[in-house]
Amino acid sequence: MKKLLSISLLLLLSTIIFAQSGTIRGFVYDKESAEPIIFCNVSLAETTLGAPTDVNGFFSIANVPAGHYKIIITYLGYDSLHANIHLSAGKILTKKFELSESSIKLDEVKVSAERQEMKTEVKAAVIKITPKDLEMIPAIGGEPDLAQYLQIVPGVVFTGDQGGQLYIRGGSPVQNKVLLDGMIVYSPFHSIGLFSVFDTDIIRNTDVYTGGFNAEYGGRISSIMDIKTRDGNKKNFEGKLSANTFGSKLLLEGPLSKKGKSSFVFSGKTSYLNKSSELFYKHPILYFDEKGLPYSYTDLYGKFSFHGDNGSKLNVFGFNFSDRVNYQYISDLEWDSKGVGSQFILVPGSSPILIEGNFAFSNYGISMKEAASPLRSSEIIGFNLGFDFTYFLSKGKIKYGFDVLGFETDFSTFNSVNSIIEQDENTSEFSAYVNYQYTSTRFIIEPGFRIQKYTLGFSPEPRLGMKYNLTDKLRLKFATGIYSQNILSTVSDRDVVNLFYGFISGPEDIPLQTNGEEYPHKLQKATHFISGIEYDLSNNMDLSIEGYRKNFTQQTNINRNKTSNSDDDFIIETGYAQGLDVLLKYSNKQLYLWGVYSLGFVRRDDGIKEYAPHFDRRHNVNFVASFKFGRNNSWKTDLRWNLGSGFPFTQTQGFYESLTFEDGINTDYTSVNGDLGIQYAELNKGRLPYYHRLDLSISKIVKVANKSDLEISASVTNVYNRENIFYFNRIKYERVNQLPIMPSIGASITF
Repeated sequence: MKKLLSISLLLLLSTIIFAQSGTIRGFVYDKESAEPIIFCNVSLAETTLGAPTDVNGFFSIANVPAGHYKIIITYLGYDSLHANIHLSAGKILTKKFELSESSIKLDEVKVSAERQEMKTEVKAAVIKITPKDLEMIPAIGGEPDLAQYLQIVPGVVFTGDQGGQLYIRGGSPVQNKVLLDGMIVYSPFHSIGLFSVFDTDIIRNTDVYTGGFNAEYGGRISSIMDIKTRDGNKKNFEGKLSANTFGSKLLLEGPLSKKGKSSFVFSGKTSYLNKSSELFYKHPILYFDEKGLPYSYTDLYGKFSFHGDNGSKLNVFGFNFSDRVNYQYISDLEWDSKGVGSQFILVPGSSPILIEGNFAFSNYGISMKEAASPLRSSEIIGFNLGFDFTYFLSKGKIKYGFDVLGFETDFSTFNSVNSIIEQDENTSEFSAYVNYQYTSTRFIIEPGFRIQKYTLGFSPEPRLGMKYNLTDKLRLKFATGIYSQNILSTVSDRDVVNLFYGFISGPEDIPLQTNGEEYPHKLQKATHFISGIEYDLSNNMDLSIEGYRKNFTQQTNINRNKTSNSDDDFIIETGYAQGLDVLLKYSNKQLYLWGVYSLGFVRRDDGIKEYAPHFDRRHNVNFVASFKFGRNNSWKTDLRWNLGSGFPFTQTQGFYESLTFEDGINTDYTSVNGDLGIQYAELNKGRLPYYHRLDLSISKIVKVANKSDLEISASVTNVYNRENIFYFNRIKYERVNQLPIMPSIGASITF
């Protein structure tokens, strides 16, 4: 009886204490455009209570004792905001704040919300990319691009300027999930590897998870790229028009009504490199086509945003991305990616829970016609929807939700003996997750659990992230988890260059193990281990060192050596990727420096032999420098230098005459002429020469009017004209190189 009474008194006391506190939450916006200000500091004066804003400009401070407070909001480049507020017991106070850009140019004081987030979030193996970051990379063609920035991210290997792909810490492109406002984008990069489908000017923030991501994300076994776009200016009409020797772009944005609660943004960009290269970059020795670079693309994106008084909002968006490649007399390739989607945020007036959701429908199709070969095609069409719920605690938060994905894949190709290989299949995925984050002065602990339900079976996936603030400047971090996926590529990972990149769902029938037994499951699986340190060397300089190990316990790969219908369509491989990444960055109001060294080892094992895949780059170095100078820092020069050790390749041992016996037993092998056969050495035992390239750009901003700037830029790709190998034609004994020196000029005007 006494024990029951004690428990009752404790519960009553807890209820009273909770009822005497409340929650302060809200949004922080830019006063000029009404765009959210992300990662700014919100604190209560004379207390230790506070929170940073997220990618939507939202903040929440839970379990605040009732009373009067002064709220302080600070962000670099903006005037600080001070406001008096009153919080009643047991209530939720929702506020909206607007910050004005600072008109006083002070010496920079680094009160970085990014650094503050590093102390309150685990964020192992995560790189955050903002529009300001993208502007630090040499603008090839005059316009910054996400694809160019991703090439300097620690652990990322880029396999070529033409037809290159991004490999993130040992994972192939199909193992990387790309999200655009919650929508899955299946082809984020164009065939010429300098450009992505995303316009830099519409990006609000990009999080690149190179491994060890928490339970919020799933469906891929290597990495996640989460891209959030801007809503558009809700107060004024604005635009940007630009053109350069590579292409041109138009951006328009503005309010849909005078009340400032709705807006639109539209972006369109196109490349005419296939035309301009005939004039500027024609080099028949280096390229397939004597006309130069046969690449062209068009990207269209539009978005409408509708906002409520309390910060709730609805976004509706759509896109159409297309890519064309025409290698004269060799192949024609084209792909189209289109989709529509919606995303919403609900801020319930009487509940401390933040509700987010999204729904999207997309279609990606690719086809390729090669000389003397049948047409190859692949299409994936489907939808994805999800709901996320975030409950804010005084020391952390709980986030949970679910996702539903359904799609159809249609694939058709031919093998080396012209036997058709087809797959037309419908499949679905369901997943649910919960992620808990506990934050104290020293520790951040983030356990989570995700369950993925595929047509092929269940995958329970525990996740764990931890960070320990050893001192105010030194932090230790660790992350681990189990990951799975169903989707796979229509091309083999052993293909060095293959512009045809489609998708198929995981097969029901997979080969047996080499010992004749069945595999325990039919899904692709991996386990990640990430550990590292972060150290603030000074107010302007940060050092990060991370080690990682990804165990790919099962991977499904298409069988590129299938020669008859009796052969298996797929092969099953295991493997691992491990390495060390070092990142050193420095920034002040004029100078930005970024240095990366990556050491990596990648291995695959098909049950018969272990080999290094073609993207196994042992050493990779990236150095970036950006410097502003002149009156009002109107001049800017950018530099990027990349050095990478040689990729593996399979050497040639010799040639022989191969007789096809087209007439069967009637073939006169003594007189008939055979084909040229190639005798290959052991798989990927050779190494190509080192790759290195220097890119430079310089730009000048001229004030045209009060809200109009003209920017003139010039850039040079591959400044010292390094002849980096693209591939070697063994039959013709010809070497084809990557991009030569490519100067460009451009101009853009904002209005």
